[in-house]
Amino acid sequence: MAITIRDVAEAAGVSTATVSRALRGLPNVDEATRARVQAIAAQLDYVISPSASRLASGRTGSVGVITPYISRWFFSTVLSGVENVLQSAGMDLLLMSVSTPDAQHRLPPAPRLRRRVDGVLAIALPPDDPQLDDVIALGMPTSLIGTAKEGVPGVTIDDVQAGRTATQHLLNLGHRRIAIISGNLIDAPFTAEHDRFRGYRETMEEAGLEIDPLMEAFGYFTVAGGEQAMTALLTHRERPTAVFAMSDEMAFGAMRAMRSHGLTPGKDISIIGIDNHDLSELLDLTTVAQPVFDLGRVAAEALLVQIRAGNGAVRPDSFVLPTQLIVRGSTSPVE
Repeated sequence: MAITIRDVAEAAGVSTATVSRALRGLPNVDEATRARVQAIAAQLDYVISPSASRLASGRTGSVGVITPYISRWFFSTVLSGVENVLQSAGMDLLLMSVSTPDAQHRLPPAPRLRRRVDGVLAIALPPDDPQLDDVIALGMPTSLIGTAKEGVPGVTIDDVQAGRTATQHLLNLGHRRIAIISGNLIDAPFTAEHDRFRGYRETMEEAGLEIDPLMEAFGYFTVAGGEQAMTALLTHRERPTAVFAMSDEMAFGAMRAMRSHGLTPGKDISIIGIDNHDLSELLDLTTVAQPVFDLGRVAAEALLVQIRAGNGAVRPDSFVLPTQLIVRGSTSPVE
């Protein structure tokens, strides 16, 4: 016969409620009793029912993660950090991709989250996105990753400083004709893109340099987009001596375009990215490294603090994680 919680309670000489609290790590159980209950449960090979535990606590044991992309390196790496924390905590991950204007058949995430999750993590959603507002309006524990919104805990990097660091590195090498490969031709929805361009613009202006509109191209944060953007930059009469790509993946594409035109990255044209993508070292790309895995890990840990404390009882501070310039062979002094 299967061992029940009543069997454990009788063997330990306590109530079933005490057994439940002891095995779920809840307070109001002294440590000696908790240890005795855990030992007897292990001896009897009893495992508390997850469904019963969730029913008793009023929790689902799940966290919803809302993301605009899944397959792109940044988002998948953030998800790895989130999953690492949730798995250790015995929580499930419910992954939801937000709808896009050309995917009207998808329901907005907020209605689908009710009674299905204990908290929500949103990755790199624009802070003024109505769908994000709908999620926050649910009133459940929420943490943001890669974006900031007043009153909501979040984990980011200083993207303005990252743009400054990348641009200043090229200026320090003597470059003055510095092109930039950004994401979108239209107004970018992601704050990171705006902030990185701001860092580039301010650093160039402080160096007394005007920004040439011909020195900006758009790579859509993909390898193929970076290749097309670099190809466009190379068609100008005065090509850049250096390029700041807002992501490593766009930098990879730009490097491929250089090579297809008989140019050597770091020798003929310097290039720097942002991320420290897994392939950056292999391709010898100078980059501003951001702790992508840790963005997910820290955000998940902050969310669990909210969930365990009870809705609204705790609002963790927001975190700004550090970046680091990693110099490799793709940048060199201007000749």
